[in-house]
Parts: sequence; structure tokens; C-alpha cells
Amino acid sequence: MRYDAGLREATPVADANPHTMNTRPDQCTPPVRRESPGARMLAELGGMSPAYFGMVMATGIVSLAAHFLAMPRVAHALFQLNIVVYAALCMLTVLRMIFHTRRFFGDMLDHLRGPGFFTTVAATGVLGSQFIVLTAGYDTGTVLWGVAVLLWIALTYTIFTGFTVKERKPTLDKGINGAWLLAVVATQSIAALGALLATHVDQPGKLEMNFLALSMWLWGGMLYIWMMSLIFYRYTFFELAPGDLTPPYWINMGAMAISTLSGSLLIINVSDAPFLTSLLPFIKGFTVFYWATGSWWIPMLLALALWRHVYKRFPMKYDPLYWGAVFPLGMYAVGTDRMIEAMGFDFLGFLPPVFLYIALAAWTAAFTGFVLDLLRRIRALGSDRPGR
Repeated sequence: MRYDAGLREATPVADANPHTMNTRPDQCTPPVRRESPGARMLAELGGMSPAYFGMVMATGIVSLAAHFLAMPRVAHALFQLNIVVYAALCMLTVLRMIFHTRRFFGDMLDHLRGPGFFTTVAATGVLGSQFIVLTAGYDTGTVLWGVAVLLWIALTYTIFTGFTVKERKPTLDKGINGAWLLAVVATQSIAALGALLATHVDQPGKLEMNFLALSMWLWGGMLYIWMMSLIFYRYTFFELAPGDLTPPYWINMGAMAISTLSGSLLIINVSDAPFLTSLLPFIKGFTVFYWATGSWWIPMLLALALWRHVYKRFPMKYDPLYWGAVFPLGMYAVGTDRMIEAMGFDFLGFLPPVFLYIALAAWTAAFTGFVLDLLRRIRALGSDRPGR
């Protein structure tokens, strides 16, 4: 017993090293290894929204609206900014694909996030239109048109084939929203850019480019009818929570606005393609149809926004999806302006300036939110450095 007692007493001081005798167990654990800011940034990149190219779409169309409505300094300033943003987002998208491959392609097959990838197509098309309209950069515009076409083919048949064959699918109320109409916007952006390029190529290129633009314009209209039927059905026959009413629902109107733009450009191009002459009444009728449908959505979307943020008190904070609400406002200004030129509807001349100023205000609010969010993330990375 005495031996056992002595052993129990000796155990705590078995190590006679003076440097470890008074060290507590919690002081012996190795220090927590902190990730570098670069590693953390790469980790956060996994959560990047596939729809972030909506920022390029919004900035580009507001720039074009400013150009058509005699604000050249604003137009060119936003154009220069858009080039930088587009390049940065391309780099970040490639990094996300490399370092978060599974999540990147998983998002592509997600019913809610997958359609956001179509912003890459639309952004490329809008930037190409900026190069042509603002700088007469037809070579760059042609390259961007080719990139947009390749992206459109790859994304269209990857995403919709994936949605079709996947085994587990969400119900309609959980699997569809306004972002699906980005597929329409992407299609019409190729039609619009193609129509702009068609005026500056030789025959038979004019015929071919106008035919392709016409085909994409028609397909985009058919796609809108399909998707809008499902979205409206979801609106009216399923419970709609404030959180469900995401900003991309404004694409309901934006898809029709860009369809109006594409139709108006085809009308302007009639002299370059004789087959458009025989279709002119049809093109004019559907262009007005698209414009009227987009116009109908504006009061509806405003009422739903008031219900969401005022009646239901849903908080408004920065989200990259808000760029999807800025784009339709700018596109409505541009589409209406081009329709006035193509069809002589001068009595509508008051609308483009009004919507340009609304779009500029919305763009400023979204860009301010983006800058504040970016600064917050930078501060968070800095505060986690060793020694702080």
C-alpha cells in the first residue's frame, strides 16, 4: 500500500525537466494552423454564384442605353468597367472550375442554380454588342459572338439534358424560378449580336448571319412560351413565400425586352436580306407582341416587389442575383428605343429616358452593394492573418 501510494504521488512529477514540469496539458497542444488569405479566398470561391455574369449583362446594357440616349461619357465609362469585370469573372470561373470541379458541375445540374450559367452567354453577347456599337470593334465583336455561340451550345445541351435524365428531381414549386428565362436571354443575345454583325459583312454573309439571327430570335420566343407557362403556373397554383420571389423574376420582363431588341434589329436589316421582306409583317407583329408582354410584366413585378419588401418586410441586402433585376430595366430602355427607330413609334419616345434613369439608379445601388460586400470580405480575410 505504501508503495502504491508513493507511485501515485510520483506520477505527476515523473518528468523532472524544468521546462515541462509546470506546463499545463492545454499548453502542450500545437498551435492552430491558420489558412493563408489566398487559400481562404479559393475556398470561398466554391460558393460563387454561377449567375454573377449578370453584373456584366447589367453594366453592358446600361452602357448601351446611355449611348443611344446621348450620354457618351457614362456609356464609355461603363464599357471600360465592363471589360475589367468580364475578364475578372472569366478568371474566377476558370479557377472555380479547377479547384471546385465537383461543385462547379454539380451546380450546372441543379434546377435552381444551373440556369444561372446562361449569364455567361448573355454577358458575352452584350459585351460584343458594346464593342460594335461604341467602338466599331467588329473583329472583337465577331470573336465574342463565336464564343457566345459555343457557350450556348455547350450549356444548352448539358443543362437541359442533365435536367431530363437526372433521377432525383425537385417538384415544380421548388425547381423553377425566373432564372430559367436566362436561357431565353442568352439565345436572344446571340440573335441581337448576329444582327449587328450582319450589317458589316459581305454577301452571302449578310444572308447567312440574318438567317441565323432570325432563327435564334424565333427559338428564343418559343422557349419563352414554354418556360413562362410553367413559371406562371407555379406563381398561381403553389404557395409563394417572400424568399421564393428572387430578383431573377425580373427576367420575366427582361427576356421580352431583349426579344423586342432582336426583332427591331431584324426589321432594320430588311434591306440586307430579301427573305426578311416577305416576313416583315410577321416580324413587326411579334416584335410588338414581345414589347407588349414585357410592358405588362412591369406593374406586376413592382406589385410583387412591394409585397415582398414592404408588406412581408423581407430584408433587402446585397445578392449577386440583384443584377438580374437591373438588366431588364436597361434592356427595356434599349429595346423600346430600337423599336421606335425600326417602326416609327415616336409617341413612345418618353419611355427610354425614364427607364434609363431608373436603370442607372438600380445599377448604382447594386454596384454600391457589391463594393461594400467586397470590402467586407477583404476585411474578413485580413482579420484572420496570424498575429491579429
